[in-house]
Amino acid sequence: MTDEMIPVHEKDAMPFECSSKNSCFNECCRDLNQALTPYDILRMKKNLEISSQVFLKNYTSLHYGPESGLPIVTFKPNPGTGHECPFVTPKGCSVYEDRPGSCRLYPLARAIARDRETGEIDEYFALIEEPHCKGFGKKTDLTIRQWMDGQEVALHNHHNDKLMELISLKNKILPGKLEGAQSDQFYLALYDQNEFRARIFDHDLLSGFGLPNSVFKSIKTDDEALMDFGIAWVKNMLFGIELDIT
Repeated sequence: MTDEMIPVHEKDAMPFECSSKNSCFNECCRDLNQALTPYDILRMKKNLEISSQVFLKNYTSLHYGPESGLPIVTFKPNPGTGHECPFVTPKGCSVYEDRPGSCRLYPLARAIARDRETGEIDEYFALIEEPHCKGFGKKTDLTIRQWMDGQEVALHNHHNDKLMELISLKNKILPGKLEGAQSDQFYLALYDQNEFRARIFDHDLLSGFGLPNSVFKSIKTDDEALMDFGIAWVKNMLFGIELDIT
């Protein structure tokens, strides 16, 4: 069934409210086919206090874009549960404070356009009305922007936009299918943080780059700094772009 998408502006009133009192509570977490971003995985694995390797093995499946060859990480399908999210419970999401950005945005769809000269991002939104969702028509007295602020989605968008920029850059510089070692490098640096850090500090992955000690100090303890560095490293490995360590 095709979802109805209604364009909206961030200053429009938000005609939606999710609540455990809604008869559809948790339905959006079932029959799930959800792609996860590097920042999604970073937040959830920290919430669960497990390594990225354990999280990826236990909760995700790896696919590759048929034309791009880029790794796509999704929640692992489980037909026995109707393909529901592994973290949904009768009381709601068990990792709610660190839920993925797409969960925070729902039922909004977000698209961006970046100005080539200034680098500024313009955002565009649409409401997705699915038949199972009974949250529409509620009066919240919030604008769409205020509602998003309440979902604390800005930090997710900030990090996820960096991924979108990298993918756009890949499509321009290396159109076609990414294969073999290049695809593995993309997955390692962006999704498997703990292994990427181990390759850096235990296997001298960055030997020969001449990076200052301040960079090593930052990426050794700060997962967000490591994620940003991973994007810069991928740009260097795939496109020859000099590492940005500012």
